[in-house]
Amino acid sequence: MAGATTAERGERQDGQGRRESASGPLRPPLLKRLPGPRALIAAAVCLVLLAAGGVWVLYGSQWTRVERVSASGTRVLTAEQVVEAAGVRVGSPLVSVDTDAVEERLRRKLPRIDSVDVTRSWPHAIGLKVTERTPVLIDEKSGKGGKYVEVDAKGVRYATVSRAPQGVPVLELTASESSGSAGSAGSAGLRRFGTARLVREAVLVARSLPAAVARATRVVEVRSYDSVTLELSGGRTVDWGSGESGRAKAHTLTALMKAAPKARHFDVSVPTAPASSTS
Repeated sequence: MAGATTAERGERQDGQGRRESASGPLRPPLLKRLPGPRALIAAAVCLVLLAAGGVWVLYGSQWTRVERVSASGTRVLTAEQVVEAAGVRVGSPLVSVDTDAVEERLRRKLPRIDSVDVTRSWPHAIGLKVTERTPVLIDEKSGKGGKYVEVDAKGVRYATVSRAPQGVPVLELTASESSGSAGSAGSAGLRRFGTARLVREAVLVARSLPAAVARATRVVEVRSYDSVTLELSGGRTVDWGSGESGRAKAHTLTALMKAAPKARHFDVSVPTAPASSTS
């Protein structure tokens, strides 16, 4: 019988069937050698250089400097006014511009601005997209020398103008500190709610008016919290009551005007029981 081959003589099995070489058990191949200290140091140096280069590009180079500041969305304001109030310094690093601070500065310096979106346009520009407030009422009593104060839909008095905007009703506050006691039990006067609350009530009424009525409204008179009267073109008047149930009152007034086109006075203070008269 032939003897064992050289390969067979070089290997044998242990008691558990595992092969062993003549010099001991077989070992798995060695893992790849880990990078040495020099390679780790070189990699760290490269990362530091890359980070330093990025910082330099953003803050130190001329490649990402502010070269242009533009404004859009203006109606009454000019783009130049907005850019000047923003105070963004041309030549400063674009990344260093504090957009939140710019927004706050614009709203503080230009109260006509309701909101503003400040954006970076890489690599050289800052964009200012503004939304201006829209007047729903004008308060001619607040101004002096024929001036008018514009009031927006939030009840904010934000701008004084010398000419009343066309188509915007005049706000008249005729409430007195004694109106709450002199009027009906449901009336709430200036002493209880204050001017700001009554102005907001007038704004709420103005926002609830049907489009046709809004175009015809010349004056919104506030005697108390629950006594708001509208003066329309052609000498017509509307008792609106409080600012509550505005949608129901708007629908009722529209129907009432169609049903009584010759009426001069309309009462929708209680929308479920409206009334009209020719006097």
